[in-house]
Amino acid sequence: MKRLLVIGIGAGNPDYITMQAVKVLNQVDVFFLMDKGQSKDKLIDLRREICARYITDPAYRFVEAHSPERERGDVDYTRAVDDLNRAKQETFERLINEELADNECGGFLVWGDPALYDSTIRILQAILSSGRCAFEYEVIPGITSVQALAAQHKVPLNSIGRSIEITTGRRLAAGQVSDTDSLVVMLDAEDSYHHVADQQTEIYWGAYLGTPDEILISGKLKDVAEQIERTRKAARAEHGWIMDTYLLRKP
Repeated sequence: MKRLLVIGIGAGNPDYITMQAVKVLNQVDVFFLMDKGQSKDKLIDLRREICARYITDPAYRFVEAHSPERERGDVDYTRAVDDLNRAKQETFERLINEELADNECGGFLVWGDPALYDSTIRILQAILSSGRCAFEYEVIPGITSVQALAAQHKVPLNSIGRSIEITTGRRLAAGQVSDTDSLVVMLDAEDSYHHVADQQTEIYWGAYLGTPDEILISGKLKDVAEQIERTRKAARAEHGWIMDTYLLRKP
């Protein structure tokens, strides 16, 4: 039986790797790396650095494959994501069938935590349901950008006795109304914090969390919203990509 490990590698700092992750990294024979283009080479480089730092037996190997892209523009978002995941499923199936031998262990190194805004688990479940290949798999949790954001800003995620909510920039821009005191927003490509009605709301924003390129800005929306937008635009132009997260806290 083939075995797969879905390993959360944290938000960008190799020191975020858990002891459990270090243990299972040393069990992997083949690491599958999804190439997202030259502008995101740093994401691949970090995965290689983590393996070099924590694996004691250099007998493992890497297999790279092109990562399918989601259709952008004025399209149905749900359909586009479904199409993307089907394309990824085909790629994963090929890698598992062609690059992983029986009794070998394969590893997917997932940014942050595999259970938060990542489709690797869903894709592997869909492959098993299809019956086109057989394997066992385990999920190893990792430190998310949400945890790293709060730690770097030195703030708790929740107010005392209150809940938190995690949502997307797309939903915030669409006018999502939440009565929670603390709202964490991920995957915001449209600077959706501008849609928050109460400009006294505190924002704790961070990009490239845990990496040497990390940027942190905090304050009331009325004071820092424009600064965040300018900074975000400049960082994306410089690096070719950006991953950022922010916490909104009601006054």
